[in-house]
Amino acid sequence: MYIALISIIVFICVLLILVVLAQNPKGGGLSSQFGGSTSQLMGVKRTGDLLEKLTWGFAIALVVLTLGTHMMVSSANESAVGSSINEERARQSNTPGAPAALPGVTDSTAVIPDAADIPAMVDTANNE
Repeated sequence: MYIALISIIVFICVLLILVVLAQNPKGGGLSSQFGGSTSQLMGVKRTGDLLEKLTWGFAIALVVLTLGTHMMVSSANESAVGSSINEERARQSNTPGAPAALPGVTDSTAVIPDAADIPAMVDTANNE
């Protein structure tokens, strides 16, 4: 499903490139290149409107499909253990995230020192 959406996105990108290149910013564009009967049949204004509508349609479709693939990937990641590549690599690495416990110590809670055990702060910048 993901590869199908990516294929559709690439196809829409190619179509968007072709439509944008077919336009001329000065009003000529595709309709002035194929003169005569095409211009008389559709008219310059109508061809410009068609190309503009196609451009907006392809651009909106590209944004919607891109957001759709993002939603599909993020929902797949939520069902997995990690939601980012860095978290997954951290889980797979052999280095532990926390310091190793001392041998023979079964209690893993940290000891919080009392206020009397904390040394006083000394300002060494103003001492002469």
